Amino acid sequence: MSPSSTLRRHRVAALLGAALIISPVVVSFAQNNAGVSTVAATTQTPVAGITAPNGSFAPVIAVTKPAVVTITSIMKAQSSEGSPFGGNAPFDEFFQQFFGDQGMPMPRTPPQQQGPRAEALGSGFIVNSDGTIVTNNHVIDGASSIKVTLDDGTELPAKLVGHDAKNDLAVLKVKADKPLPTVKWGDSNKLMTGDQVLAIGNPFGIGTTVTAGIVSARGRDLHSGPFDDFIQIDAPINHGNSGGPLVDVNGNVVGINTAIYSPNGGSVGVGFAIPSDQAQKVVAKLMKGGDIEYGYLGVQIQPVTPDVASAIGLDHPGGALVSQVTDGSPAAKAGIETGDVITGFGGQEIKDPKDLSRAVADVSPGAKETVNIWRKGKAMQISADVGRNADDQKTASNGNEGRSPSAEQGLRVPSLGLGLTDLTPDIRDQLNLSENQRGAVVERVNPDKAASAAGIQPGDVIVGVDQTPVKTARQANQAIAEAGKSGKKSVLLLIDRGDAQIFVAVPFAAG
Repeated sequence: MSPSSTLRRHRVAALLGAALIISPVVVSFAQNNAGVSTVAATTQTPVAGITAPNGSFAPVIAVTKPAVVTITSIMKAQSSEGSPFGGNAPFDEFFQQFFGDQGMPMPRTPPQQQGPRAEALGSGFIVNSDGTIVTNNHVIDGASSIKVTLDDGTELPAKLVGHDAKNDLAVLKVKADKPLPTVKWGDSNKLMTGDQVLAIGNPFGIGTTVTAGIVSARGRDLHSGPFDDFIQIDAPINHGNSGGPLVDVNGNVVGINTAIYSPNGGSVGVGFAIPSDQAQKVVAKLMKGGDIEYGYLGVQIQPVTPDVASAIGLDHPGGALVSQVTDGSPAAKAGIETGDVITGFGGQEIKDPKDLSRAVADVSPGAKETVNIWRKGKAMQISADVGRNADDQKTASNGNEGRSPSAEQGLRVPSLGLGLTDLTPDIRDQLNLSENQRGAVVERVNPDKAASAAGIQPGDVIVGVDQTPVKTARQANQAIAEAGKSGKKSVLLLIDRGDAQIFVAVPFAAG
């Protein structure tokens, strides 16, 4: 994996969504004292849905709003040029890839030079009356000091208890002279598309604001890290809403508002929140202080498509297909091999690569876990010692970097629409391959044939056919022909592409 791609993923995981950065002279908090006298009487009593006339959300807001805070992160001012939040922010490229030119996270605007410091504005909510506050990690990232403004206007200095960039979560602590109002965690797993939700926060620094909407979708993957499972909502959220709670009609926190999709910098009804069930587990660990250590297995994995399942003899698609095992990793030491399909880990069923990434990450380093795998037509179990995930290690990753094709002619594989050639010293130099690399280089791909539809690219190196290694173009061609004669509906190719290996199942044309 290239350092730039690793950095991009780390920064995206840390910076999805963002706070509003404003000049200290522009900061304006709308203080609301009206509900203070009722907080003590209502914060300990759950709201049983919408009880006010005409379907008003007022009973819910009376309970939840007093526990929502504004978070101001003080940091050294810097120009936007070269700034991690300037015009060339590391996550900009990601959002352009995912959303095109219309997409953007909830970014912090570049700090304005106003003396020696600038302020970043975000939101948060109190989960314990002793002053424990939850927010996004990117709201406080890089802060030299943090200030919290309560709903009644009280300003308190805050201490950073713990933070986790991968989940974009942070826990703060303030000291008050009285117990503070709180909100309760809800069960995000029970949320369904169409359920009503409320977003609470401080957009643009105008003061605590409530917006209403519905759950638009569940399980959104923004490809920012192994924990992506965002709730998509249409309740308007904007700059400064980051870290604020998403609550249900019972007044319970079911998500943390984190990112938006927008063509103009404002809300267009496409927002994303971290599910409470995911956040609550992380927050519980962060409350103990410091950072979180994640488990590490050391495999590159990909989905098992119907074509892949057919090629390897699985009766249904599912699990995580191992396309590469890192040398010296826990997976390698445990005996996991390229071509294995991991169907279970630590007693959990693995339905797709995301399941495996989360399951491994949640395990404490040093733990021994059982891994269920499917290998060459047989189910088996092995035991693996989970390692520690350093910042440059990934439980799973997919390589998508293309290479320049060779200009030489080679063997044709008309059944798939491929042109193959052997590796030569010149080709190794062009593709930046090591001297011991073996395989068949894809020289040409017919755009009207199955290989093109399956995603095979010029410059790919075929290193395996139906889980059997191949070293030359002729071997690859023969193995593909034998697979076709055997009556298989598709052939499984192991491709070396960029800094990763991936399996690609290519169907044979119906004859």
